[in-house]
Amino acid sequence: MTEAARPTGTTPSAETARYDDPGAPWNRDSADDPAVWDTDVIREFRANGGRVGGAYADATLLLLTTTGAKTGRRHVVPLTALYRGETLYVSSLVDNGGPAWYHNVRADPAVIVELGDYVHHATARVLSGAVYDEFAAWVLANNPLLADFQTSTERPIPLVILTLAGSR
Repeated sequence: MTEAARPTGTTPSAETARYDDPGAPWNRDSADDPAVWDTDVIREFRANGGRVGGAYADATLLLLTTTGAKTGRRHVVPLTALYRGETLYVSSLVDNGGPAWYHNVRADPAVIVELGDYVHHATARVLSGAVYDEFAAWVLANNPLLADFQTSTERPIPLVILTLAGSR
């Protein structure tokens, strides 16, 4: 991945270190529909070359476009871009059976990833088995937010590696 394509920062904010932090965006006490909130983040991301304000001002977000497993329609979701060395991966703090994007990439791994001003065709690889176990151990040792979330649920955190077209 080129330096121009790899933004810096990986967490929602320096102040948000716990999953149950009441100030974290996912715990907002708001009547806002999450889909509307995502739409606003997506609009801001695209209008500002991948930068957003508010709770995610210091984060490196990406937009992941998946194909609906049931509907066949495209869906876009903002996620935090996470890295293990040069390996780009995504996860989620959604409990309740897992996020829709995760179910979608399990059904169709062809995705589109927007990072900053760059749009990439990519392949999503859902980790499982021994590969998942090794990668998850590293993630939980190196990502305090995901580690904290994992303590709140029995469901294993979703881990998906994104390989951008032309990347290794």
